[in-house]
Amino acid sequence: MRRDAPDDVGYPAHSAPGCGALGELEAKLVDCRACPRLVAWREQVAAVKRSSFRDWEYWARPVPGFGPADAPLALIGLAPAAHGGNRTGRIFTGDPSGEVLYAALYEVGLASQPTATHRDDGLALYGVRITVPVHCAPPDNRPSVGERDTCRPWLARELELLRPGLRVVVALGGFAWQALLPVLADAGWSLPRPRPKFGHGAQVLLTDARSGRDLHLLGCYHPSQRNVSTHTLTTTMLHTVLRHAAQLAGVTGPGPRRTP
Repeated sequence: MRRDAPDDVGYPAHSAPGCGALGELEAKLVDCRACPRLVAWREQVAAVKRSSFRDWEYWARPVPGFGPADAPLALIGLAPAAHGGNRTGRIFTGDPSGEVLYAALYEVGLASQPTATHRDDGLALYGVRITVPVHCAPPDNRPSVGERDTCRPWLARELELLRPGLRVVVALGGFAWQALLPVLADAGWSLPRPRPKFGHGAQVLLTDARSGRDLHLLGCYHPSQRNVSTHTLTTTMLHTVLRHAAQLAGVTGPGPRRTP
């Protein structure tokens, strides 16, 4: 088997670092088949479908990041939802978590509309890009450590391509936080010792010793259906983190949008 074959476990590590732009990265990412369990699951879900989506042709491929290539603010989630991003082909689109997140982004002026239903619904993001450490939908929303690590080169290269203007990264949940720390350290951002722990509202200032540039790392509970239903994460809590992140990043979108 060729070293750069999409179903080779080394495909991400071999292919991602050479990508010179986000478009090239996305084109290679969506062909990735490096994790057999995730490939089998995403395709099984697409074949069986949920009855409410029986007329949909599921995306059933790795789901790339979404948002402008020069975004100074990045949001890092967990993985696509089986009947959300795995169905629609866009991250946080068509699932309960996305309903919460995009409504909040719209409220604080970072999105053009409060809903995300499919790839061609007209949604645009202002100064923010959303991506994930694992780009395929995992069974029970739980990727393995090995799957996370295999997928890591895609995240590392995406953040490297965003780096010239990147000022703030928000980890949506503990999984994203733990996945981010080694990526940021390997990219030259100095981490405090002991390594910072995840928490909602956590804030860490990282520095690149080579350039002297700073990067703010913020923690926010994931807008999962469970977190929202148990009030572990409230709308106010999410809005507060997003507004703070936008302020730190210097994002100037169209401003808050409030429904009459």
